[in-house]
Amino acid sequence: MDADEERPAGPLLDRFIADAGRVVPLEAVWVHGSLALGDYRHGRSDLDLVALVASAVSDSQRRQLGLLHRTLIADVPGASLLHCSYVVRSMLPEVGRDHVTWAQGRLFERPVTAVGRRELSTGGLSLFGPGPAGLVPEVSDQELAEFIRSDLKDYWYPASAKPSLWLRDVWVDHGLLTLARASVTLREGRLITKGEALEVLAESGAPAEVVADIHRRRYGADPRPASPRWRVQRGLLARSFVRAGIERALSQ
Repeated sequence: MDADEERPAGPLLDRFIADAGRVVPLEAVWVHGSLALGDYRHGRSDLDLVALVASAVSDSQRRQLGLLHRTLIADVPGASLLHCSYVVRSMLPEVGRDHVTWAQGRLFERPVTAVGRRELSTGGLSLFGPGPAGLVPEVSDQELAEFIRSDLKDYWYPASAKPSLWLRDVWVDHGLLTLARASVTLREGRLITKGEALEVLAESGAPAEVVADIHRRRYGADPRPASPRWRVQRGLLARSFVRAGIERALSQ
């Protein structure tokens, strides 16, 4: 097996680190999410990164970062799934602080969530520079639970009332997997992978055909696109299950 087969995202990550280092003063690049948790699927999983930088990102650097990411997407397969928050080292302890972030094809500002911080502090990997352990403040179980409850209540529950969103694969996948992962964390205080979340969904009464649909697109050899009729049926099943599941989770 050659190096690219062992590190399927390696060329993309190497290119990103080299290019980003020419734009901002990089001190470290960390990865959390699927790649750090051992559940990464090349071309299907997001690459969740945090770039630790020495100083605030200027307007000029923001424009250069936007160009950097758009060029990566044009040049390197899988780059559209690379998401990165650029965190100033002095601001790292400030929970809830917004950071310049590239995700979903655009540059904006958002915090590194409590889930992301927990992943970084307990199992994050360093791609460049010092590791996150000892630098990222630990997230308490209470802080983690409060964030998850707020995310379910304020984001996912209103979204479950919007049928048009659930015609898209990404909403079905993230909605059901987020619910399963959130339920386990609220109940047991631990984080689980998306693969483990699929097992939880299968055991918790989620529509079997929807779970199989998510599994096929994430792990199957031939993730076929859904037919228009199935998208409508799947969307109704998915959002109904998510809505009821959130109500149960928040009532406990």
